[in-house]
Amino acid sequence: MADASLKDLKDRIEAIEVAYEFMLGYAAQGHTSETEGPGGVRDHLTRAGEALGGLGDLTAAFAPDGNAAWSDFIELLARDAEKARMVVGFVLAQEQIGSQLIDNLNASLHLRTVLTDLFLLDEATGGPGDD
Repeated sequence: MADASLKDLKDRIEAIEVAYEFMLGYAAQGHTSETEGPGGVRDHLTRAGEALGGLGDLTAAFAPDGNAAWSDFIELLARDAEKARMVVGFVLAQEQIGSQLIDNLNASLHLRTVLTDLFLLDEATGGPGDD
């Protein structure tokens, strides 16, 4: 596995985790509409959506050759990441992103599943999400 792939994976995991943590706080703040600008909810969601795109292809570089269990897991992660990306895209398509919408996104099994997949991958690859 190339160092560039490892860095890309670490960056993507970080973007997804940071967005999720931001959204947990945002949901609790009771916003009925969003505030614009960098570092806002839309910015975090955009970065998370970008990080989810093509995640399966990137993680394939970490699978040992000929290992069916790894191949199966990477295929599963790719499907989960695509579903989570679509849910994030749906939220981004809304005119306003209030706390209730984000609270529902946080509860989405699609998003939670891909986070768990990434935690599993992180541990199995020796912690690429850790510095």
